[in-house]
Amino acid sequence: MRCPYCHLDNDRVLDTRAADEGYMVRRKRVCSSCNRKFATLEKIEQLLLRIVKRDETREPLDREKIRRGIERACSKRSIESAVIERLVQDIEADIYREFESEVPAKEVGRIVMKHLSKLDQVAYIRFASVYHEFHDAQDFIQAISAIMEPERVESL
Repeated sequence: MRCPYCHLDNDRVLDTRAADEGYMVRRKRVCSSCNRKFATLEKIEQLLLRIVKRDETREPLDREKIRRGIERACSKRSIESAVIERLVQDIEADIYREFESEVPAKEVGRIVMKHLSKLDQVAYIRFASVYHEFHDAQDFIQAISAIMEPERVESL
């Protein structure tokens, strides 16, 4: 690892710990040349999945797009950003566990809705209304009925 101070590649690891509930590794290092300490975070880099949109176009899976959708759904709800971050991590993990190279956009929405239904019912309804393009009050009534019966959430 190149030292951020002297830019030489001459360091040793002092300590290694799991971080972010095991999703990352934090290493404390010391440069053998200038003796300054620094830390690094290592994260598993997963192969890039592609989203197959409704019109059959493809684009890379965008974690930030998932986060923005969840943040919009959770707007003005008392949900901490750390909880949202963890939710995004769990959703991303589910997507990578279920799919190898391409994932239909509707499946991403299904997975997001599954997780939101466990987190906050209002956020779930907000997300579902955009995702399913609700047209009238009856669409909301069906979604609310589904969330009242958890086994129906997957079918929405």
